[in-house]
Amino acid sequence: MTGKKVYFISDLHLGAKYINNQHDAERRVTRWLDSVKDDMAELYLLGDILDYWYEYKYVVPRGFVRFFGKIAELADAGIKIHWFIGNHDIWIFDYLPNELGVEIVDGYAIRDILGKRFFLAHGDGIGKHRASFRFLRALFRNRLCQRLYAAIHPRWTIPFAHGWSSHSRQSHAMPDGTGSDYDNLHKFVTVHSTTHRDINYYIFGHFHNVEDSAISSTARLIILGEWISKFSYATFDGHDLQLGYFSN
Repeated sequence: MTGKKVYFISDLHLGAKYINNQHDAERRVTRWLDSVKDDMAELYLLGDILDYWYEYKYVVPRGFVRFFGKIAELADAGIKIHWFIGNHDIWIFDYLPNELGVEIVDGYAIRDILGKRFFLAHGDGIGKHRASFRFLRALFRNRLCQRLYAAIHPRWTIPFAHGWSSHSRQSHAMPDGTGSDYDNLHKFVTVHSTTHRDINYYIFGHFHNVEDSAISSTARLIILGEWISKFSYATFDGHDLQLGYFSN
């Protein structure tokens, strides 16, 4: 680990219909991975990496071959990769972990990284939420509902899912670090940090804004931004955590 860094990234939304050139978006991510792989020890993908994904038993959705290939290459080189499920890429089961060699995390995790303690999550399920949100979250994670959904032919489910995502983006502005969900996240972190003083960094995606703020004298809150227009990420070398932007 000497001289190596840990990287954090979220909300690539690869495959989203509202991204004008999806191949360019995918190539940008792979160029970034190539640019940082030599000093990368671990990579944390904090959710919504894909705008939609559903693993069927015998087939997988088309696309993402450049990105998947690069992730597999990094994993084969010994880089540890942790993929946190977001609210768009919920339905990852065993295919991506087995094929790519990544760890899948559904929910949050507290990890010791290079001598510091991190609270990591996508961010959509953190804090108090409306009953409608909790119902949909439970519905999407229900095994019976997943099996019923899988029984419908992909020619209907995939366009439906992309249509839902695009409609959501048209009906609601991109998350920008405002609103009740964002306030709930801040309240959660503030309260949690008072009873877990050993945690140094709280890192989330989901909200699409970039934030680095002090929660206490020993804890910081990091929001990673997105790769639709900002192309932002974070790095940690054991001493400093820094936010960066990719412009190539």
